[in-house]
Amino acid sequence: MSKQKTKGDNYERELAAYINSLTGLTTALRAPLSGGGAIGVLSGGADLMGVPNLFIEAKRVERLNFHDAMRQAEKNIDKTKSPDIPIVINRKNRMPTGQSLCLLRLDDLLFFYRYYLRCEGYVEEDEPDDSKPTDSADK
Repeated sequence: MSKQKTKGDNYERELAAYINSLTGLTTALRAPLSGGGAIGVLSGGADLMGVPNLFIEAKRVERLNFHDAMRQAEKNIDKTKSPDIPIVINRKNRMPTGQSLCLLRLDDLLFFYRYYLRCEGYVEEDEPDDSKPTDSADK
């Protein structure tokens, strides 16, 4: 196994443990056969399993093309017909796990942010509906 593949696999395990420790989940774990070039029925899914509603694409590289990584996550979502929200999480060498960068589409961020605002009492429960907005540029 290549050094890069081992580094990526270890980051996925580290990220799952970190998510579990800070969220109270106990279910986050590295997906079987995740990562570079796996072929078969379990390939093409999220890098982490057991993280409700998130389709996590984990990348541990110094230079990441976030657009390509998001395209990969969205392609895998289409392939697996997952209802989850794609998120790319990247950590560079010598960077603490909690300082990893996360990328998600603005509409998806606002979906989560709306729930936060409700919990904190900034908006009323019946404001706006929970469906994802449609960007007029998509039409």
